[in-house]
Amino acid sequence: MRVLTKILFLAIATGFPANGLAAEGDDAHFSFSWTNGVLRISSPKLPSGKLEILYLEAFCRSGAHDQSWNQTKIPHRTTLLTAAADGRRLTFETMVADKVVVHHDVLAERDSVRFSYTLKNPGPEAFDVQWFQPACIRVAEFSGRDQQTYTGKSFVFTERGLTLLDQLARTTNALYIGGQVYLPKNTKPEQANPRPICEDRVTNGLIGCISADARQILATASSATHELFEGVYVCLHSDPYIGGLAPGETKTVTSRLYLLPNDPDLLLKRYHRDYAGRASP
Repeated sequence: MRVLTKILFLAIATGFPANGLAAEGDDAHFSFSWTNGVLRISSPKLPSGKLEILYLEAFCRSGAHDQSWNQTKIPHRTTLLTAAADGRRLTFETMVADKVVVHHDVLAERDSVRFSYTLKNPGPEAFDVQWFQPACIRVAEFSGRDQQTYTGKSFVFTERGLTLLDQLARTTNALYIGGQVYLPKNTKPEQANPRPICEDRVTNGLIGCISADARQILATASSATHELFEGVYVCLHSDPYIGGLAPGETKTVTSRLYLLPNDPDLLLKRYHRDYAGRASP
């Protein structure tokens, strides 16, 4: 009954017939390019054949919710190191305030994209980097919606299960107006993005949207969720937790972007396979 309820929910919410869901994701044949801070993902499975992501967007100090974004952001610069000839892997180095070194790569999998990060503080002092925004995922073309309407196609998981963003207890009071922040139970509100914080807490690290034709799900998650974020550019974020870096300390984080049939149970299975027990700080 639980599975049927979820499938029927998506069928009603998106107009896609519940008996038309595939059991597995097809090979998306992903390939990548990166220029001027924009990662372009190409795939014949994407509605427009491509997806653009602002990559990497920001590294953040503690106390973000009640202070200027300029106080929170830590300067960083990213360099593309290698690009595979077949376009299926990119490697990068990012310097954060010339103190923290981040080596990361983007790797094509069958129906997902894996992002892997290794963050190292080689210096003698602790470094206050609490969380980061690696990927601002632009979903206007995928969802077929604009800034005013894409919340009706986008979702997170709450204690009610898969829930569309426009059906949540949204707020408008924050230092910066617009967008909405969705927190897991272990993230303190004062450490969140300085945008309005939804009153509903999320129960896992997934945020995603349904395609314009209601046949696919695009969703993202990370191994340590600080927050999920619906932005002001028809974009979705899964922002990972770091928790600072002690002198000489190294930490690793992974994220994934899933492109799957419109089947929330398949999405949950993939998420739990990849991140079981590791999705909250």
